[in-house]
Amino acid sequence: MAGKSGESVSISVPYRNLRKDVEVEMVTTKHGNENASSSADDAAVAKDCSLVTLVLSCTVAAGVQFGWALQLSLLTPYIQTLGISHAFSSFIWLCGPITGLVVQPCVGIWSDKCTSKYGRRRPFILVGSLMISIAVIIIGFSADIGYLLGDTKEHCSTFKGTRTRAAFVFIIGFWLLDLANNTVQGPARALLADLSGPDQRNTANAVFCLWMAIGNILGFSAGASGRWQEWFPFLTSTACCAACGNLKAAFLLAVVFLTICTLVTIYFAEEIPLASNNPTRTSGLEHSKSNGTANGIKYERVERDTDVQLGKSNNEHQDETYIDNPGSVLVNLLTSLRQLPPDMHSVLIVMALTWLSWFPFFLFDTDWMGREVYHGNPTGESLLVKLYGQGVREGAFGLLLNSVVLGFSSFLIEPMCQRMGARAVWALSNFTVFACMAGTAVISLMSLKDNSEGNEHILPNETTRTAAVIVFALLGFPLAITYSVPFSVTAEVTADSGGGQGLAIGVLNLAIVIPQMIVSLGAGPWDALFGGGNLPAFVLASVAAFAAGVIALRSLPTLSSSFKSTGFHIG
Repeated sequence: MAGKSGESVSISVPYRNLRKDVEVEMVTTKHGNENASSSADDAAVAKDCSLVTLVLSCTVAAGVQFGWALQLSLLTPYIQTLGISHAFSSFIWLCGPITGLVVQPCVGIWSDKCTSKYGRRRPFILVGSLMISIAVIIIGFSADIGYLLGDTKEHCSTFKGTRTRAAFVFIIGFWLLDLANNTVQGPARALLADLSGPDQRNTANAVFCLWMAIGNILGFSAGASGRWQEWFPFLTSTACCAACGNLKAAFLLAVVFLTICTLVTIYFAEEIPLASNNPTRTSGLEHSKSNGTANGIKYERVERDTDVQLGKSNNEHQDETYIDNPGSVLVNLLTSLRQLPPDMHSVLIVMALTWLSWFPFFLFDTDWMGREVYHGNPTGESLLVKLYGQGVREGAFGLLLNSVVLGFSSFLIEPMCQRMGARAVWALSNFTVFACMAGTAVISLMSLKDNSEGNEHILPNETTRTAAVIVFALLGFPLAITYSVPFSVTAEVTADSGGGQGLAIGVLNLAIVIPQMIVSLGAGPWDALFGGGNLPAFVLASVAAFAAGVIALRSLPTLSSSFKSTGFHIG
């Protein structure tokens, strides 16, 4: 239909993740010779972000994941060089699940309501990235700071005791890093959802996952190098020897990379600010809040009273509260368990067992390679320290291969779910973890046999080393499934739930963070009961994985063969 000169056509596009449906209304002015198809083209351009903009807006995911890869590969070994025993090294990881449980949901809510002129998500991404940079600098220089605060003046190459002040500074930086990671993650995901149109969601998730994979590969490559202190010798000192200098340089590189990625995201992700004042409540009417013009299209911000549209009374609306403090968020998640469908309880059980099997590996992967495979010791004589460092670097290389396998495996998940069903695919992933974690026991016994035959203080044989790296790489396949299928299963199980899928995903997060708390508190003491090392925790992980696979086959509901990836989450 041809329009008259000066006629305006409004297209309302949802501004996501708000209690009220805040919409950006794009008003296009049609001239006399324009037709309806031209108007439709304008709408498509306004609603969908260009692929280039989408790609550049996700770069912060690579920066965060780069630091997370270094954290996974280097920090458990490094804390032991400061004198913290292996039995207590797992305790430092306790902050991650705590902040993931409380901070991330609250930051998501606060960013939904942010009225900054720079947008809702970008201020949180910027602040979180600054916090990450500060945290990794504190971690990298913890030994030097401890030295200045009164730790031993003996050279780090000969001192084998505990450097209490350096360890305390390290823990502060480590916990700040976990807090910062969770500050960035939620807004980064929400920004992606805000920018992508309805037809771009799968593409947006794929782009986000691609950047995560790039960050993982670069981060694990940096961790596997082990020679940064040779290229930047000025970073070593009396309190900071080779392992410390290597970590310090790698984390400074992470700061540079994260800064570049964050600036690119902030520059290219153009957000429309949320109006700070609330609309006047008038049933069924829209109220213009702000105006602007971009790319020849006039934008008007409007708020639509969703409660009136749904027929709710004003009294009902006034009785509702918007929960935005940490305590209320946690209580709301716990009390909402009763609102979930019965099948969701089976999903939560399988999810909890799944992550009980994963977290011992995440915490001690490179440490296992250094101790059980290479028979090194981070606090032993110089030769044992060298062997341990070689094992840690070999473990980081295995994690690099793990990320590559994970990336390729993500393309296989959809056809597998369509052929086998999501329930069988999830069970398969757990049985694979069971086999791999049991394989670590066999490899440890093989390496122990070599070590007991008079081959102490030499590298393990090629077969043992290759088998260990293969196990690390193979675990990328079930990890890809763990990062995607459970969330898609939850979306399908709760599709008709009155509590909503957002609530269900929040509850699902409980099944991730609670196992992590259990492992963080119990893995170190559990290993100490059997003489130290990581094998007891790995064996327990294999038992949990086997139980998860059996319960998945017996208790999970039969689901449709369709599969829509929800993407990976960070860390």
